Amino acid sequence: MDFLRYALIFLHILGAAAIFGGWLANFKKPTVTQWQFIGAIAQVVTGLALVGIAEAGDHPVNHIKIAVKVVIALVILVAAIIGYRKASKGEAVSTGLAHAVGGMALIDIAVATLWH
Repeated sequence: MDFLRYALIFLHILGAAAIFGGWLANFKKPTVTQWQFIGAIAQVVTGLALVGIAEAGDHPVNHIKIAVKVVIALVILVAAIIGYRKASKGEAVSTGLAHAVGGMALIDIAVATLWH
């Protein structure tokens, strides 16, 4: 079970890196990339799996923190879906939408690491 948990943590961090790194790489010309979209999906799926493993095991779960992170992750996912659909059609992605994806990812990372 530990291997699965650590593998999910690894994938969860990669998802965050894809979202945040894609935002930084395109900061001057904001858009939503395929990797940000994939990272948003990975964040939601692996995050929920990690909570399930924690609930099933001996790891304590802060339900308020998890609720906050789920809401933020869903905002990121919805913004990434909308932005990626626009970008893949060749339409302009609004600056606010593109920055919402990366900025909310930054907030989600802060919540994950600073809230104990």
